[in-house]
Amino acid sequence: MSENEKNPCEGCASGCGKEFGTAPERVEFTKEMKKDYTILIPNMLEIHFRLLRNVFRSYGYKMELLTNDSHAVVETGLKYVHNDTCYPALLVIGQMIDALKSGKYDLSKTALMITQTGGGCRASNYIHLLRKALIKAGLGHIPVISLNLSGLEKNSGFHWTLGMIRKLIAAMAYGDLMMLLANQVRPYETVKGAADKVSEEWVEKLTVEFAKGRGFAKRVMRSYMEKIAADYAAVPVDRSVRKVKVGIVGEIYVKFASLANNHLEEFLQSEGCEVMVPGLMSFILFKTDNRIEDVRLYGGSKAKKVIAGILLDYLAGMEEFIIDIVEKQGIFKAPTRYSHLKELIRGIEGYGCKMGEGWLLTAEMLELIENGYGNIVCAQPFGCLPNHIVGKGMIRRLRELHPEANIVPIDYDPGATRVNQENRIKLMLSVAREQLDKEEETKKPDVRTDRKADVKPEPALV
Repeated sequence: MSENEKNPCEGCASGCGKEFGTAPERVEFTKEMKKDYTILIPNMLEIHFRLLRNVFRSYGYKMELLTNDSHAVVETGLKYVHNDTCYPALLVIGQMIDALKSGKYDLSKTALMITQTGGGCRASNYIHLLRKALIKAGLGHIPVISLNLSGLEKNSGFHWTLGMIRKLIAAMAYGDLMMLLANQVRPYETVKGAADKVSEEWVEKLTVEFAKGRGFAKRVMRSYMEKIAADYAAVPVDRSVRKVKVGIVGEIYVKFASLANNHLEEFLQSEGCEVMVPGLMSFILFKTDNRIEDVRLYGGSKAKKVIAGILLDYLAGMEEFIIDIVEKQGIFKAPTRYSHLKELIRGIEGYGCKMGEGWLLTAEMLELIENGYGNIVCAQPFGCLPNHIVGKGMIRRLRELHPEANIVPIDYDPGATRVNQENRIKLMLSVAREQLDKEEETKKPDVRTDRKADVKPEPALV
């Protein structure tokens, strides 16, 4: 027996005999696997990802959305990923391995899927960290599919098509609309759970439609979106008491995923706040626009610039679709157009600042301030360099431009305690409530009761 056979990589189930430290070979997701394999995907946005999963299912992929979010996920992540690694990577990998070890899945017919942006952020390396963790956990035989549009990795069992991309964009648009409207109704509903009931009914209805290949044509989307807006508008509400309005920005996973931000939205709502979370569509527009900016700033393929321009126009049209429907409803605050976000940031940050969430994060804070949500939680993974620059690093500049802005950066990582995070947010909310009380005082009529009215005496009768 050779030395390599005696000392295989720690925890590796394959028994390949490679020396420790050798990069693992990629296990391809093949055409034969598509029929029988269950593909597990991490959760980030409850409504959006259920709809996205259903689009993939309509193409024959057996997708399952992971919902395990106990503390065991964090513990599993810490076991198989270095604690200094990005918190989102630790959570996503921990969630996947925790699910694989739950006994719920046939490990001989299970695959994983994870996004790979291809940018300078460490998110591009999550997939390699995942494969390394799988080998350490004795699960190195499980295929990992890279979800990317940059050609970074390809699998014979998974292919993009224009039709699939169009349907995924439509699913994101539906998700953005429902998240936007639900957040504006939920704090004021007179029957608890009414807004969430509308969301659930429409997710179920769209699931049925997607399975039949319907719900994606623009004419049909307009009809459905108008009905969605009407259903949220019909929820009985009581707006007699003003609520503190709070916006959430940050690194995309920590911003959206309740697992990462300790159920931040739910906490703010329990504190009596109306929450605004900028949608996913602006982030997709931003990432597409970056391809055009790359060519403008550094040169490159004109063909890629043209293709990115076509996609950008299509996405902007879908964004306009949502805004038009919300504005016509008349009672909801519509999202800001991406073109306006670019104008808001002009002179503050350059468009070349695009690692991670880049200038978009700062622009979203400006958007929230402009729309009346000047109390902002900036959620960031501890040690996330891009986010610290465009998030925490820009707060001073934003306060110079908008002294009324009330922004608190909150770091999330395995060592951060939920109590400390929530106490910092409560301090921000106390300042917000004081400001709201002052605004209420200035709106009260000036009724003087501390002195006699200045009335001239009537003349004496002659």
